[in-house]
Amino acid sequence: MENKSVFEMILAGEIDSDKIYEDEQIFAIHDINPVAKVHILIIPKKKIPTINDLLESDKNLIGSMFICAKNLAKEFGIDQTGYRLLFNTNADAMQTVFHIHLHLIGGEKLKNI
Repeated sequence: MENKSVFEMILAGEIDSDKIYEDEQIFAIHDINPVAKVHILIIPKKKIPTINDLLESDKNLIGSMFICAKNLAKEFGIDQTGYRLLFNTNADAMQTVFHIHLHLIGGEKLKNI
């Protein structure tokens, strides 16, 4: 049996987490190691290990993640000042949880990448 990701454990109630958004496809939580004042993870309930594992049928799910990010940026007051959206894919990009998640980062001047 494949190990559960930390995000699957949060969904199952095995790990406590304050969800700041949830619908039938996705949920969002604050990152436990934030790199900025606002650092939110938008996570699909469907486990997809990496962006490389996306299917054509995941288009609407990915679109929902971006709409959620836009809405949370407004809710957290960073929509006008600016924010970054980021997926890490595999080890060289520092992906540590192999269950895709979109980082919403902002609330301060970010370093150029």
